[in-house]
Amino acid sequence: MDIDREDDLDAFDLKILAILAEDGRIAVTELASRIGLSKTPSAARLKRLTETGYIEGFKAVINQKKLGLDHVAFAEVKLSDTREKALEEFNRAVSKIREVEECHMIAGRFDYLLKVRTQNIRRYREVLGEKISSLPHVASTSTSVAMQSVKER
Repeated sequence: MDIDREDDLDAFDLKILAILAEDGRIAVTELASRIGLSKTPSAARLKRLTETGYIEGFKAVINQKKLGLDHVAFAEVKLSDTREKALEEFNRAVSKIREVEECHMIAGRFDYLLKVRTQNIRRYREVLGEKISSLPHVASTSTSVAMQSVKER
């Protein structure tokens, strides 16, 4: 796990982060055992890593396929205006679309790459036409459909 070191992180901190990235529900006693410290200093390190922003939170990883949401498409979005105000308007609006799992500003031939998860291609077409294409400053979109997800977080 690569981490930019803004604060002084030592080997114990880096190991805690690597372990938590794999198992966010690990008990502090098990975490302590795996990093080679006792429970109290391990808990203190965990608290410090959270308070300083290295750990942003904990969440459940939901099996989207079991929910019938196994259609993944990537929408390339080109904006008609890329001044800061337009980017902020787009960012606010896209973050409200439930089907958009990820949104990344891209340096390249388009401005944003969206990962969109829906039940099927018909639903994706509705989301694209009714929600994504009507976002502020959208000039054009292009879609690639995932045939198989090999690795996801």
